[in-house]
Amino acid sequence: MKFSAVLLLLILPAIAFCQDPMAQNYKIYNTAKQRLATADEIINDLDKADVLFFGEEHNDSTGHYLESLLFKKIADKYPGKAALSMEMFQTDCQTVLNEYLADMIREKNLITEGRAWKNYKDYRPMVETAKAAHLPVVAANAPTRYTNMVTRSSLNSLDKLSATAKGWLAPLPIDTATGPYYEKFVAIMGGHSAMGNLKIYQSQNLWDATMGWNIAQFLKAHNGYKVFQVNGGFHSEEKMGTAAQLKKYLPKVRIINIQAYADDSFDNPDWSKFTKLGDYVILTNPKLAKTF
Repeated sequence: MKFSAVLLLLILPAIAFCQDPMAQNYKIYNTAKQRLATADEIINDLDKADVLFFGEEHNDSTGHYLESLLFKKIADKYPGKAALSMEMFQTDCQTVLNEYLADMIREKNLITEGRAWKNYKDYRPMVETAKAAHLPVVAANAPTRYTNMVTRSSLNSLDKLSATAKGWLAPLPIDTATGPYYEKFVAIMGGHSAMGNLKIYQSQNLWDATMGWNIAQFLKAHNGYKVFQVNGGFHSEEKMGTAAQLKKYLPKVRIINIQAYADDSFDNPDWSKFTKLGDYVILTNPKLAKTF
């Protein structure tokens, strides 16, 4: 082998690392093919789907890095035909978000009047990508005051709202999912006794249904778009929660879900534990600093 060829083989890994400085801190697994995968493979799979869910851990620095990376790749591959949908903004803040994207208001107004999450810095790169590329961002989540209302007084309390307020939610009545999703929710809450009653589960379903409804409405109005939906992992694990509600509102929608976890088994994972959770599972290095 010629010296130049040997040199090339030696520097290629370094070039790859420079292109993605976080590459050593995550592993992507394609659960259907039972093998490691790349971010580009996920984007290529989006050719056969409408919505790519990213189920995150809210304080995982590597997860946030990958969200930004993936959305940038989506924006580049589908120019003018991509959208970002976020749990992190509530439906009644859509106007504020639109005004910021149109460069009409300042970022500090977006953060305060758009009620951005305290860790908005983690999501800012995606919003800025959308703004620079003139792509829409969907404020998908139900206003907190209404989920709190349900937690206190049940879903029936929403019937008292005005028509304007109801317009910020999925259509009433909200379908409460039973079966595996309910059992998962009970488990994460610490058992039936810890739940007290079903009201907290009803508020979870309002959350899920409103996000699913808003994604469905966006797709109906924007044929051929690719939507990148970012939410906490529980909302889309096993394509339950928000993903299942989306399917009710738009039965023919094609979904891919990514589930990301900062996991102690990162160096040598038992993939069998994660296989059913997503089409792609991303494990990140838990030793890296959290964002909050």
